[in-house]
Amino acid sequence: MPNIARHLIVLVTTTLLVACGFHLRGLADLSFEKIHINNQSLSISRDLNVSLKSNGVTVVKAPEEAQILVDMMNEGTEKRILSLGGAGTVREFELFYRVNFRIKSASDELWGPVQIVEGRRDFSYLDTELLAKSYEEAQLYEDMRRDAVREILRRLVAQKPKAKLSQ
Repeated sequence: MPNIARHLIVLVTTTLLVACGFHLRGLADLSFEKIHINNQSLSISRDLNVSLKSNGVTVVKAPEEAQILVDMMNEGTEKRILSLGGAGTVREFELFYRVNFRIKSASDELWGPVQIVEGRRDFSYLDTELLAKSYEEAQLYEDMRRDAVREILRRLVAQKPKAKLSQ
């Protein structure tokens, strides 16, 4: 009897999970196969290249070979004091990560507007845990960079390359 109850619970749970519309995140629905990325020196460029390749897009070196061009203009981080303790010691920081980029179809002459992706995180700080807090800060910046890559991919999904006009 307990074996039947266990199978029934698994069946009901599976049915409820399927009925709610849950599905694993799939590949991005990109409408191009080749992309060129300017300014590969930014730290986000490596993660962006990996994400594009895992979505079946080839990152080409020559802009002439690409259907879409992305100009990674700059990225920056900022750290602000969010709150102070009783003796004027810092208790919390606010971290910012920002990347500016623009996109254009290979057949277009003009670049699109500059787009900004920003991330923000708060974290508590203690002088006595300096090493752990510096590691936490680095992890938070890495997390914001990964979020920025996902946001750039979402924006690239909206790009539809135009066919090159033959003259």
